[in-house]
Amino acid sequence: MASIKKKKSGGEGGANWMDTYGDMVTLLLCFFVLLYSMSTISEEKWMLIVRSFNKDAEVSTDDRPLGPDGESDQERGDDMPMTQDEVNETVDMILKYLQEYSAGQSSSDSVTSAVGDGFMYIGFNNDVFFRGDSWELLPAGEEALLGLCPMLEDAKLNINEIKVVGHTATAQKEYDPYWDFRLSASRAAMVAAFLGDNTTINKARIKAEGDGQWLPIAGNEAEEDRRKNRRVELMISFAEEGLDSPFAGVIDEYYTITQQDNPSMGTSNTAAE
Repeated sequence: MASIKKKKSGGEGGANWMDTYGDMVTLLLCFFVLLYSMSTISEEKWMLIVRSFNKDAEVSTDDRPLGPDGESDQERGDDMPMTQDEVNETVDMILKYLQEYSAGQSSSDSVTSAVGDGFMYIGFNNDVFFRGDSWELLPAGEEALLGLCPMLEDAKLNINEIKVVGHTATAQKEYDPYWDFRLSASRAAMVAAFLGDNTTINKARIKAEGDGQWLPIAGNEAEEDRRKNRRVELMISFAEEGLDSPFAGVIDEYYTITQQDNPSMGTSNTAAE
């Protein structure tokens, strides 16, 4: 009786799994090439990717990201609050700048500074910022503030308040209280306006105050002492881990103390009246 022999399996179709494996590796390679190409994405690449999904899409080219309501967040942008170590580093940079600036001045006491718990103090004498009986900011004062502004800008999300205080000295003539307070307040206002114009710090966080001649740091008999009393001071308070919102801290405190509602959660540069 003839026996039936089974045909052995195998042959040309035995390695078909390698074709599938090769296709998978090729797809993975393409996937990683795509990821690599997006790792250094530019504005042009981003627009091409968005428009490949929707040719009618409008791509914002604004440097500031849009907020949850579709409006640009002018106060915070995509920045995150600084850590306390970063705040301390910024304060150290400010102090170093002030030391270098003071070293270049003719008077060794032209700039004074101090650091406390959550705040720092900076004092400039009148010779740096203003002439006697004047509130017009001098070029030397503008130069000093321009060097300070970038560091304040870096720390803006941790700045609770910048208070600018103007002072005068006892004049060697009949006292005029209206002129005294007007002069000191106008000096403070000039510095506050300069800081507001050269940084993006919320303007509601920059305060101007004139104390006249009533907080002297020296006598008023000698001209050298009166020059010390004619000064502008900056008192900067910091939030340790950043502000919870663009209107946290001093702004919310104002509306809480006065028991008023905040009419606007934004600021504008429209004309004042």
